Amino acid sequence: MATSRRQWIKLATAALSAAWLGLSVTPTFAADKIVVFAAASMKNALDNADAAFTKETGKEVTVSYAASGPLAKQLENGAPADIFISADTNWMDYVAGKKLIKDDSRVNLLGNKLVLVAAKDKAKPVEIKHGLDLAALLGDGRLAIGQPESVPAGKYGKTALEKLGIWPSVEKKVAGAESVRAALALVSRGEAPYGIVYQTDVSADPGVAVVGTFPADSHPPIVYPVAITASSKNPDVQAYFDYLKSAKAVPFFEHEGFTVLKR
Repeated sequence: MATSRRQWIKLATAALSAAWLGLSVTPTFAADKIVVFAAASMKNALDNADAAFTKETGKEVTVSYAASGPLAKQLENGAPADIFISADTNWMDYVAGKKLIKDDSRVNLLGNKLVLVAAKDKAKPVEIKHGLDLAALLGDGRLAIGQPESVPAGKYGKTALEKLGIWPSVEKKVAGAESVRAALALVSRGEAPYGIVYQTDVSADPGVAVVGTFPADSHPPIVYPVAITASSKNPDVQAYFDYLKSAKAVPFFEHEGFTVLKR
C-alpha cells in the first residue's frame, strides 16, 4: 500500500529527530502546509523568514531541519517535501542526479563562513593558519565537527584542516556529530573544547563564541542552493520560493550572518 503524504511526513519526522540535537522544537506537519527540508544551520534565519511569510500570506510553512545528507536521503526514499535547501552544492547535485528536484528552479541562495568556536567562558583568540597546533589546544579533548562523510560543515572543516596541514594531527581527536548544530551543542555543553561550525550557528547558542575564522581559500565557497522538489504539488510553493529569493527575505538571512548571493 502506498504511503500517504501525512504518513510519510510522520515517518520522516521520526527518522530525522535524532539529527535535531540542540533544536528545542520538533515540528508538526499537516498535509496542506508547505513542507521544507533545510540544513540545520538555517533554523534561526528561516524560522523568522517563514513567520513573516505566514503573517503576510496566511500560508503556513513547516520545516525539517537536519544535516543535508540525511535530508537528501529522505527525499530519495520518497519523503514528500516541497522545497530542499542544502548547505552545500554536492547534496543538491545528488538529488538532481536522482531527478528529485525541478532543475530549472535551482538557485544558489546564500553563502556562509567557517569558524572555530569554544565555550564562551574559555574563549581565547586563535590564529587559524598553516601548521596551527590545534592538537595541543585540544589536549585530551575532542574536536566537535559534523561527520565529514555526510554533513557539509564537516566536509568543509576537514578540507580546511587538510589544506592547512592540521588534519593528520587531529583526525583521531574528531568527535563526529550528525549535524552542525549537534557539533555546536557539544562545545556549548563542555563535551568538546573546540568545534568547527558555520558563522551563522554561533548566534543560536549564547554559550559559545568564535575564536577564529578559517581563511576563505582553505575550503570551497560555502553555498546554500535551494530548489523545488520534483514531487511537489502544493499550489503555494512557487509564491514561497519566490519569497525566499526576494528582498523581503534578505534581512532575516543577513541578521544571522548569511551572505545573500547575487543571481
